[in-house]
Amino acid sequence: MSEHTDLRWTDAVELASPHPYVLATTVDAAGKPNAIGIGWFTIVSWKPAMVLISVAPPRHSFSNLEQVPEYVINFPAPEQARAAWICGTKSGRDLDKFGEGGLEAVPSIHVRPPTIGGSIMAWECKVVQTVDTGDHRLFIAEIVATRGDPSRTAHLYSNHYRELVTVDRAAGTITAVDRK
Repeated sequence: MSEHTDLRWTDAVELASPHPYVLATTVDAAGKPNAIGIGWFTIVSWKPAMVLISVAPPRHSFSNLEQVPEYVINFPAPEQARAAWICGTKSGRDLDKFGEGGLEAVPSIHVRPPTIGGSIMAWECKVVQTVDTGDHRLFIAEIVATRGDPSRTAHLYSNHYRELVTVDRAAGTITAVDRK
């Protein structure tokens, strides 16, 4: 049996990878959409269905969430890996991520931010509480609609924001993703 050794925080997070990787869509007060790559999200309640995302104040989506406290968690398909990488590495302040990544903004049912067309699944969310936690804020939301394609089982995961991989739960495979 191996012995535990002290780890730097960044090494510990990397060792815990991969993490599910989603795109959270938001809108500003004028309705302009943005998408941010998120690895820090989790379900926090079953009844009612609730989830949180963790966003740092300097992010463009943080400002959007303060203006319009709603978001959609989109699970991007493997073929959307390039766009997902753009959404996680570029700022929406100066770049139209939907246009740059070739993403389709589809009207959502119950919230103002759009759903990303072609994604595996989407959760529409309305923020009910925020919690400041060091250098991030948690946006805790009630899930007001869930839509998806149960036949599509491959999801994108992040290896500590250094690379994306596809995990297909039905096939039991993990595959490196070309982000180009």
